Amino acid sequence: MRFWSLICCLFFISESGGLLAQSNEKTSAWHGFERIDFRLNDVPARYIKPRKPLPGNPWVWRAHFPDWHVEMDSILLERGFHIAYINTNDLYGHPKAMMIWDDFYQHLVTQKGFAPKVALEGVSRGGLYVYGWAKRNPARVSCIYAEAPVCDFKSWPGGKGESKGDPKSWQQLLDVYGFSEQQALAFDDNPIDHLEGLAAYKIPVLHVISLKDKIVPPDENTFPLIEKYQKLGGPATVYAMSRGPQTLEGHHFPIEHADWWADFIQQHSVPVQKPLESKSYVQVRGGLPNFYRTITEQKKATVAFLGGSITFNPGWRDKVSQYLREKFPQTEFTFIKAGIPSLGSLPHSFRVEQDVLSKGKVDLLFLEAAVNDRTNATDSLTQIRALEGIVRHARKTNPAVDVVLMEFADPDKFGDFRQGKKPVELLNHERVAAHYGLPSINLAREVYDRIEAGEFSWEYDFKDLHPSPFGQELYFQTMKYLLNASFQTASLSTQKPVKTSAVMAPLVRSSFEKGRYVPIQEAKLGDGWKLVENWKPADGVSTRPGFVDRPMLEATTPGAAFSLDFTGTAVGLAIISGPDAGVVEYRIDKGPYQKVDLHTQWSHSLHLPWYKLFTGNLPDKKHVLQLRIAATKNPKSKGTACRIVYFLAN
Repeated sequence: MRFWSLICCLFFISESGGLLAQSNEKTSAWHGFERIDFRLNDVPARYIKPRKPLPGNPWVWRAHFPDWHVEMDSILLERGFHIAYINTNDLYGHPKAMMIWDDFYQHLVTQKGFAPKVALEGVSRGGLYVYGWAKRNPARVSCIYAEAPVCDFKSWPGGKGESKGDPKSWQQLLDVYGFSEQQALAFDDNPIDHLEGLAAYKIPVLHVISLKDKIVPPDENTFPLIEKYQKLGGPATVYAMSRGPQTLEGHHFPIEHADWWADFIQQHSVPVQKPLESKSYVQVRGGLPNFYRTITEQKKATVAFLGGSITFNPGWRDKVSQYLREKFPQTEFTFIKAGIPSLGSLPHSFRVEQDVLSKGKVDLLFLEAAVNDRTNATDSLTQIRALEGIVRHARKTNPAVDVVLMEFADPDKFGDFRQGKKPVELLNHERVAAHYGLPSINLAREVYDRIEAGEFSWEYDFKDLHPSPFGQELYFQTMKYLLNASFQTASLSTQKPVKTSAVMAPLVRSSFEKGRYVPIQEAKLGDGWKLVENWKPADGVSTRPGFVDRPMLEATTPGAAFSLDFTGTAVGLAIISGPDAGVVEYRIDKGPYQKVDLHTQWSHSLHLPWYKLFTGNLPDKKHVLQLRIAATKNPKSKGTACRIVYFLAN
């Protein structure tokens, strides 16, 4: 119990945001070089200094067994590398160790001037650490060198295959992770798992093994990892050590050609590259003080992700969720996944109540709309009304909610950047964020700048506005920077909890802060309309989740009409626009009829969720909407259909 109390203590000190490196560094000799020992957040750490450091201070980070097989390290020290180590022994790559590693990396890079990218060196169980940290931080890794690495703890120490394992170490691992035997066997974050991001970053990997290793058999460790990694496009090499005595059932073997392995590390670490920094694209502003206090004091928090397909798809969202769980393991998190493909700020402002706020108190809201706002040609005023409306609506539900606005990348915005212009969607996100003191992340500009700097390409690395694994990692790393910067600011603050205001002056009149869905059952239907209780397409064309197998108002013949009584400043429709989408005519309070074409450029291949706002600037009182199907249609449409999922009102 004393050991686990110490580990928890160390973790929570680190979690509070400060890097506590004791000043009493101790200097000693190590194989003819100068060794510096110190404690970081009370964890023993050290680094070995070269006599003459290379420009940029390249370094190697050893995991476990820092004094085993030091021939390669000695060569690299002679060449000008630093060698570093922090003692997270007996944590078996657990997220607790990964958080300590994060702090160690930050200390050496920001305080000691070490290179932004590090070569990782894992021996035996050290493989659990180097792959665990590399998968969480691929942009910070230059290469991975591993000797007889454990790549699946079911093999060692579990002994669930060819390896006889180590029962004592297996029980210790179960205790560290809090696993039952069954949970450990089902665990899917071993080094052999989820290598997509690491492979997308093309991190070179070299495994030095013995084919006779019965403790960590290569058939259960190195070979399956390397096969998966190479199939994902990752560069990897395996060298089998077969000369010299092989002891401990083949797990210990002499290292020949240590200079070759030093060459491997030097080749991928020098010259030192200094990528652009994520902080240049983050505005912390008021930070996340209330969210931080909730997770550290109440230890129960809800995080919601509201956005389009980039939020709907797995990737950065899941990585943010995992990171929060790992950084604050004592907190019970609930995550609301409210991403729906094709939807931007306008739809979000009317669906936020149903899809997010109705599910309970939300403590942190991630909001993105910049890609679909441009694609959907949402006008600037509507963007402001929608984004501001979401913030105000959320704060009326919970005045202490923290909100992060995100601006994702797409090639359309790059043309604006090349002309020295800032896309209007980004300006509007930043305008709302600045007005309410919210953190924001300009990922669109970051991707553009990194491409222009030659760090990667859109075509072969990022690939699409729906990011590849490479792009998902990039997004996550910048979000992680924002979270940590906000947490550090909050942890150092002595102020009382921040009280946000839901009633501060709005940016524009009639923001959609009371946006809501009006049930389709409230319409007064005329001839030609019917309520389909469980709509699905009869033409075999694709649909979107949440907009199929559900009630829907449907009419397909010209002249079909209905009326709707509503209260508020805005009214519109949430529809399905498919291959037969028609044209509607509407009027409000018996004004003149106006036409709206429901067909879109995507309707031929998709029953697309599409939101049509008829007006957003009405007097805030009772109104009547009248709508009918027009006789005319878009030449590209196959029919005159209108299918309504919800009415919109503010």
